[in-house]
Amino acid sequence: MVINILGTKYTVKKKRYKDDPFFDRNSWDGYCRESTKEIVYCDMTTFPGWEYESPKAVESCEKETLRHEIVHAFFNESGLSYSSSRTDRPWAKNEEMVDWIAIQGPKIYEAWRAVGAV
Repeated sequence: MVINILGTKYTVKKKRYKDDPFFDRNSWDGYCRESTKEIVYCDMTTFPGWEYESPKAVESCEKETLRHEIVHAFFNESGLSYSSSRTDRPWAKNEEMVDWIAIQGPKIYEAWRAVGAV
């Protein structure tokens, strides 16, 4: 699948855990690669420890991971991926902030939609 992130095409790929060494090496369930314009997320039914989770839990986790990585892509394409006055950790790479946007984004969007602000 290809999505448009501020005019740039990103390829979105769902991969099995064992088929992508980044998952195991970094303890990740997804990532956004700025250099190749890829968003990759794990098929959570193949992620160790998730084999007994409900289909609903798997779907929810995969959607949240996708939202998270898409937020990273928007930061990348906005020129914010490494912007910061800090040299040790740019604010746009802060995982807690990206998680907050990814988790709260649907609720924010629904509030905007409800009042006709979209």
